[in-house]
Amino acid sequence: MYNANKPDLSELPSTGRLLKSTGIAALVATTLLVTVVLPAEYGVDPTRIGSVLGLTEMGRIKRQLAAEAEAEQAAAQPAAPAPAPTPAPAKAAPSASSSATPAGQRSDETVITLAPDQGAEIKLVMKGGATARYSWSSSGGKVNFDIHADKPGTPYHGYGKGSSQREEGELTAAFTGSHGWFWRNRTGAPVTITLKTEGSYSEVKRVV
Repeated sequence: MYNANKPDLSELPSTGRLLKSTGIAALVATTLLVTVVLPAEYGVDPTRIGSVLGLTEMGRIKRQLAAEAEAEQAAAQPAAPAPAPTPAPAKAAPSASSSATPAGQRSDETVITLAPDQGAEIKLVMKGGATARYSWSSSGGKVNFDIHADKPGTPYHGYGKGSSQREEGELTAAFTGSHGWFWRNRTGAPVTITLKTEGSYSEVKRVV
């Protein structure tokens, strides 16, 4: 058989053109990965463009929802015991209170109320290696919880999760950043969560 439409060699792209096209495609793919995919899927935004476009918050919400789904799956299983349980001393306050203790230590009590399906996140600002003792309880039954941390460049570092009405233990900061708890109320009725903390941290802040 005779191929009448066989292209002439001069019509084929040169090696230089192919390499240039490949380089441009790789650059575009890398740019999309850094500016769109990482912020939208993982909440990682090294260029800050994702924050401007609203993609970074979407990525963080996706990770939070994924963490909640895992916590709900783990709810049917007993939660792993927290290490070195030590109840924190009670400090009465309507919503949050704190008091200074020796050697740079502090203690706080934080009280939050969650409507059905509402979530809340409380974080301690800690230096790497610092420890804080904690206990928390829910007034209206079990709630989903996720103990985790974050810092610039590390949007999520998990310590543990599950479903419980009360937990206590000791939290050791894996790095300098924000470390704490996210709760989601799936009971169908309002609940009040009381968190007591004591240890080496500089601030208690509500993130959500």
